[in-house]
Amino acid sequence: MTIRAVVIGAGHYLPKRVVENVEFEGKIDTDDEWIRSRSGIERRHFVGEGETTSTMAAAAAKMALKEAGKAAADVDAIIVATSTADLTFPSAATMVQAELGMENGFAFDVQAVCAGFIYALANANALILSGQAKRVLVIGSETFSKIMDWTDRSTSVLFGDGAGALLLEAQEGTGTPADRGILSTDLNSDGRYRDLLYVDGGISTGTSGYLRMQGNQVFRHAVEKLAATATAAMERANVTSEDIDWVVPHQANIRIIQGTAKKLNLSMDQVVVTVQDHGNTSAASIPLALSVGKQRGQIKQGDLIVTEAIGGGLAWGAVVLRW
Repeated sequence: MTIRAVVIGAGHYLPKRVVENVEFEGKIDTDDEWIRSRSGIERRHFVGEGETTSTMAAAAAKMALKEAGKAAADVDAIIVATSTADLTFPSAATMVQAELGMENGFAFDVQAVCAGFIYALANANALILSGQAKRVLVIGSETFSKIMDWTDRSTSVLFGDGAGALLLEAQEGTGTPADRGILSTDLNSDGRYRDLLYVDGGISTGTSGYLRMQGNQVFRHAVEKLAATATAAMERANVTSEDIDWVVPHQANIRIIQGTAKKLNLSMDQVVVTVQDHGNTSAASIPLALSVGKQRGQIKQGDLIVTEAIGGGLAWGAVVLRW
């Protein structure tokens, strides 16, 4: 008997405030054409009053629970992937736990920036395979609008806020790639590249700081490392690119998404793309795209999916799962 961590519910939340590219015109040296041509982004969402990382995460979690037909009491653990928790501590996950009225189980955050949801999925998978949890809510939620330098056109136009969630459940499988659920994971990091993408604030500075990025260098690493980690995850799952139905990548930049798909010998028709509407929502981008892809009717039960991400650290990884 093989135990698999199977997705039984998906949900997402986007703040009500939609920010079109034209809103940046006149504030910084940019325009709609410049942003679209370099990133593929047309609009993004920013939090408004009363909206935080934890409130968005809870809203996405409620949607996932409703879709799965489960209550908070049915959940054993909550993992929130975020780099923008409401407070230094406690974790955003415990705030979600309280909002859901979940008095049992445990909750914690994972911080691997844009790769955070991949890391959170790997942790949830390990909890389920080890028998420590039967059902795990895995959430990505970010408020990157709070750490933007609005004078920096190279970063401020790229990011947005939002949340996405998956509910995973332990189910029996056959031990073959035909099983539903997570089939493999691949995680990587290299701290030598930390200066390529970081926030210049924190406990040591006494400020929240602003996001800083060497965009060209991040791009150079991204396509190569994303293709490599996706390939490694597929090899572990004993599948090939020909078996893949959908790629659901981290939604950072359309050129990175296109370059990675090409390296994997996959058509863009097989890629779920939401970056045009959400911008880069960091750890929230993959679960957002999965939930929206399902809502659109693209992702269906039984589809084989590879999902990958890279973020500050540098940290990167991939997951292969059958929906």
